[in-house]
Amino acid sequence: MSIKKQFATLRDNWLMIVLGIVVLVFISGGNGVVNQSFDSMKNLGGASFERGYDGMIDSEMMDYYPGASVSGDFAPEIEERKITKTSSLSTEIKRGEFGAAEEKLKNIVTSSGAYLLNERVNRNGEGWKGYFYGSYSLKVDTNKYDSVVAQLKEIGEVQDFNENALDVTGRYENLEVEIGVERTRLARYMEMYTNAKDVKDQIDLNDRIFDQERRIKYLENSLENLDNRIEYSSISFSMTEERSEWTDIALVKLSELVRGFVDSLNVLLHFVFGVIPWVIVGALSWLVWKKIRSD
Repeated sequence: MSIKKQFATLRDNWLMIVLGIVVLVFISGGNGVVNQSFDSMKNLGGASFERGYDGMIDSEMMDYYPGASVSGDFAPEIEERKITKTSSLSTEIKRGEFGAAEEKLKNIVTSSGAYLLNERVNRNGEGWKGYFYGSYSLKVDTNKYDSVVAQLKEIGEVQDFNENALDVTGRYENLEVEIGVERTRLARYMEMYTNAKDVKDQIDLNDRIFDQERRIKYLENSLENLDNRIEYSSISFSMTEERSEWTDIALVKLSELVRGFVDSLNVLLHFVFGVIPWVIVGALSWLVWKKIRSD
C-alpha cells in the first residue's frame, strides 16, 4: 500500500484512532488516579488515627498530673466555691471638686481597711482649659468588696463599670493535691539519699532533692498568690474632672474664612457655567418658535 493510500485510510478512520487513544490514556492513567484517591483516603484515616492517639495520650497525662486538667477551674463536687473578683470603675467629677473627691476616696480606703497599691494624678491642659485626671489601683477584702464599690460609685457620676468574677475552685484543689504528691516524692528522695552508699548516687539524689524542693516552693507560692486573689479583690478606679464648657470655643481663623469663600465661589461658578448652555439653547428655541409663528 502506498503512502498516499495509507494517509487516505487514516483520514477515513480518524474517529476510531481517537477513541483508541482515549482508551489507552484511561487505562494507563486510571490506576494512578485510583491509587492517588486511595492514598488520600488512607492519609485522612491516618491523620484521624493520629489525632485520636494523641487525644488518648493527653487523657492519660491529665490523669497522671492532677494539675493539668482540661477544666481545671471546675470542681462541681465542692460546695464551698472559691471566687476571685476584679472590677474597673470610672467616674466624672464636677469641675473644681477633684480635691474633695480624692479625699473622699482615701477615706473609703482607710475606713474599709483596703490597700491603695497605685496612685497617679495628672493635670491635662493649662489655664481654664485644664482638668484633673486620677487613676488608682485598690485591693479590698472580698467581704467588703460590694460595700466599697457602692461607695466609689457615689464619687461623681459613673461613666463606665465592668466586673469580672472567676471561679478558681478546681485550680485551687488541683494545686493542693499536686503539692501533696510532690512532697511525697520528696520524702522518697530523702529516704533514698539516706540509704545510698555510692557517692555518685548521693550526688544525683541531692540534685533531685534540690529540684523537688524548688518545684514545691513554686507550687506553694502559686497557691499563696491564688489565696490572696480570693481573699482580696482588685478594683481599678479612675475619675476625671469635668471639662470647662468653653473648652471647644475658639474664633475661626482667617484662612478658614478665605477657604470657605473660595469654596462657595467655586460652587457658584460651577452652577453658572452649567446653566449657561441651557439658557442659550432655550433662547435659540424661543427665537425659532417666534420666527415660525410670525411666518
